[in-house]
Amino acid sequence: MQETPKKSVLILEDGLVFEGLAAGADGTASGEICFTTGMTGYQEVFTDPSYNGQVLVTTNAHIGNYGIKDEEVESDNIQISALVCKNFTNQYSRPMASEYIDDYFKKNNIVVIHGIDTRMLVRHIRSKGAMNAIISTDTENIEALKSQLSTVPSMDGLELASHVSTKQPYFYGDESATHRVAVLDFGTKKNILRCFSERDCYLKVFPAKTSFEEINSWNPDGFFFSNGPGDPAAMDYAIATAKKILELNKPVFGICLGHQLLALAVDIPTYKMHHGHRGINQPVKNLVTGLCEITSQNHGFGVSPEAIKNSDKVEITHMNLNDDTIEGIRLKNKPAFSVQYHPEAAPGPHDARYLFDHFVELIKQDKS
Repeated sequence: MQETPKKSVLILEDGLVFEGLAAGADGTASGEICFTTGMTGYQEVFTDPSYNGQVLVTTNAHIGNYGIKDEEVESDNIQISALVCKNFTNQYSRPMASEYIDDYFKKNNIVVIHGIDTRMLVRHIRSKGAMNAIISTDTENIEALKSQLSTVPSMDGLELASHVSTKQPYFYGDESATHRVAVLDFGTKKNILRCFSERDCYLKVFPAKTSFEEINSWNPDGFFFSNGPGDPAAMDYAIATAKKILELNKPVFGICLGHQLLALAVDIPTYKMHHGHRGINQPVKNLVTGLCEITSQNHGFGVSPEAIKNSDKVEITHMNLNDDTIEGIRLKNKPAFSVQYHPEAAPGPHDARYLFDHFVELIKQDKS
């Protein structure tokens, strides 16, 4: 006899309620609700540290249909706080998969709600903006859950990078590689490290709150500011370190949160976006070359276009073709640049991987 699926409830901060079916672990989970538009790469998305603390809605109708593969992760754990999807498809037929998605979520103690109208939900978030939400399989007491939801902190002002960062420094790549790159880990993805290693770089990955003196004592040829979760403006420690690194006039490359930190280090403020960019199909124009690229993105904060246009320190290199937000900057008179999107693209297209080559070229020029 087939077991009756357990019920689950989703409540948004503005009072909207969805009733659906439960999967994964039993329990209650909360966080900022956001949506991603990618049709593939769900496992890489779940394990991206930039999603830490967020309730993720997938616009693709089927999640789980190609199973789970051990190698397809961007960190050691699932980072989202909960998942919302239309069809949670546990059966898979991919020979390379090693695990059912339901077992994967149970093992990682992640709550799932499925069987709801995700199209309606995504349109609501797009219209009303990002907000907190709560999912529970424990109780259907709406008022009690609303009360619990009211205590969840806003992502605006929340510092999360130090929580997902490595606790101890570690090395990555070939020790005999030509270039040494210091990685400031605010929630870096594994594929970013691979992209550097493939370009003859040996990496030392440092915890988020490592002092400038300790990082610089390794004598790196260049510095990388990684992606990560939370509000960059709440990261005073990282901004201070970034300012000291820039004084060295060594090559610097930032991705996503690292892009925002580079901007903050030269007094360009950041802001909370209405609902952010999350997906693998965002069109971006490179203003230097005039070429366009399709990019992978995951961010809820951006850098102020007004402040950049009034700055004598920064110039814009990339623009989002959907909404004209800033997607890339470089500093004038310093070998430092950054992009808001993910050139390592895991998942996503590889249009922007030239940025890793550009960083290595800056290192070569600095050495010579």
